[in-house]
Amino acid sequence: MLKIIELKDNFIRFSIDGITPGIANSIRRTLINDIPKLAIENVIFHHGEIRDADGNVYDSSLPLFDEVLASRLGLIPLKTDISMNFRDQCTCGGKGCDLCTVTYSINKLGPGTVYSSDIMPVNNPDLKPTDPLIPIIELKKSQAVLVTCEAILGRGSEHAKWQATSGVSYKYHRNFHVNKEVMDNWEFYKQTCPKSIVSENENTIVFTDDIPCSYLSQLMERDGVVVEEDENNFIFKFETDGSLSAVDVLKYALKRLPERFTSLMESLSD
Repeated sequence: MLKIIELKDNFIRFSIDGITPGIANSIRRTLINDIPKLAIENVIFHHGEIRDADGNVYDSSLPLFDEVLASRLGLIPLKTDISMNFRDQCTCGGKGCDLCTVTYSINKLGPGTVYSSDIMPVNNPDLKPTDPLIPIIELKKSQAVLVTCEAILGRGSEHAKWQATSGVSYKYHRNFHVNKEVMDNWEFYKQTCPKSIVSENENTIVFTDDIPCSYLSQLMERDGVVVEEDENNFIFKFETDGSLSAVDVLKYALKRLPERFTSLMESLSD
């Protein structure tokens, strides 16, 4: 059974019981490597002189190598429509269309800093960078940047720029059974970690670190504390870069996992 413990737009903490460590690690690897995400793959640089409306001339030959700037653009997190097609599986035959490709442009005159907010989506205005204040390059006087970019879906297993999640981890569900008669300052933990209390009676109070409280780690070495771990109940957590919400990532991962197992079984039978 899956239970959500904490949920924010870009962060989730949840528990799954009744699974093995192998299944838990499969979920972790799916969350890291297998979630589709939009990222800039192709960058076209328009070099030469650029004139503004007042006739001022700007040079679009940048102080950075094209490859460095292209790498930076590829790492900018973009809002992602998970229903898009992978380019190599699209009906356009990989040529690039609105179903599999998002086009962006940057047209910025110096002096000033080019930020991620300057990456303008052309054919889908909703799929903009998740953070508008990521600095990309500094332009001096009479410098300019004029580029066209293509973003496509990919997976983290192909390149880090397509990795939608970070900090993906899991641990065993763990309870701390505190004997009140043996540990004299148990009330301190009750006051500082009230959300972590599982149960309490006259002689014992039980805490869990499923909901984090920094003081609970001290109980590991205290007298009068029995630590109980459930090896079939796992607590997961991860965050996203904003390209997808945490709950959408989890839904996709749970749907994707049976497909990976089926593919593995077919390859073994072959």
